[in-house]
This record gives sequence, structure tokens and C-alpha cells, in this order.
Amino acid sequence: MRYLVMMLAALALLGGCQKKDPSEAGPAERAGRKLDQATEQAGQKLDNSVQRASDKLNEASKEAGRKLEEAGQKIEAAADERDSKKDEKK
Repeated sequence: MRYLVMMLAALALLGGCQKKDPSEAGPAERAGRKLDQATEQAGQKLDNSVQRASDKLNEASKEAGRKLEEAGQKIEAAADERDSKKDEKK
């Protein structure tokens, strides 16, 4: 009997906690939505930053490759010039 009274009291209390209008968001739900929005915006900004950094890194890599190619050509030209001078002395 005591168990039944406790169950009925618990049901009555829980029933009173229910919102009258389910479309109304409580403070915790509103805070959760704002947190979700802030997290989404931060994620988008991070994605954009990562993409820009990646683009800059790719461009820097291409530029380094071009400079290495130029340096290799200069070294090759200097070696050819040295070889041709050796051939002239013979």
C-alpha cells in the first residue's frame, strides 16, 4: 500500500513538471541551442582557416619546388661551363 501511494505521488509530481506548450523551450534548451550554434560556427571558421593554411602551404611548396629547379639548372649550367673550360685547356 505504501508503495502504491509513493508511486501515485511520484506520478503526480512528474505530471506537474510537464510543459503546457511543448513548443516553448526552457532555459537549458535555449542555452543548448546557442551552444550548438556557437560550436557549428567555430567549426566552420576552423575549416576555413585550415583550408587557407593548406592553400598557403601548397603555394609555398610549389614556390620552393620552382626555386630548387632554378638552382639545379644553375648548378648544371656551371658544371657544363666548367667542363667546357677543361675541354678547351686540353
